[in-house]
Amino acid sequence: MMDEYTRECLSIRVDRNLKAYDVIDQLAEMFVQRGAPDYVRSDNGSEFTAETIRGWLKRLGVQTLYIEPGSPWENGYIESFNGKLRDELLNGEVFDTVLEAKVIIERWRKEYNTKRPHSSLGYLPPAPETILPVQTNQLDLNQEINQLQVGS
Repeated sequence: MMDEYTRECLSIRVDRNLKAYDVIDQLAEMFVQRGAPDYVRSDNGSEFTAETIRGWLKRLGVQTLYIEPGSPWENGYIESFNGKLRDELLNGEVFDTVLEAKVIIERWRKEYNTKRPHSSLGYLPPAPETILPVQTNQLDLNQEINQLQVGS
């Protein structure tokens, strides 16, 4: 699942096969975390076009944009992402279990979002990790020190 605007990979669902309810589960999790989008773009796979999903999205007021079969250029962001995932990770790994695949792919996803530079974003990651220094109010700190000195 990709945010087309920020190029952030929001999630990668790993399993042997995915059904419509798996897609709803993943979308619901993202909607809770980030709010429901105006549109969801997807291919025409049966897990995305199922009446269950279309009805659920409609009730939430989320419109669907389906990519025409054989037209990957209609969603270049995800095609580019899929190529990077394949080249940088999947072609070099052999997964023995689904759990192992989930752990390794999630680790790669986090690095992709927080550390890996993206040329389309000026060679910055889409969701860089930030560390904010703890700011203290110097006046309050001085008052606490004075109170400790007076009390001793």
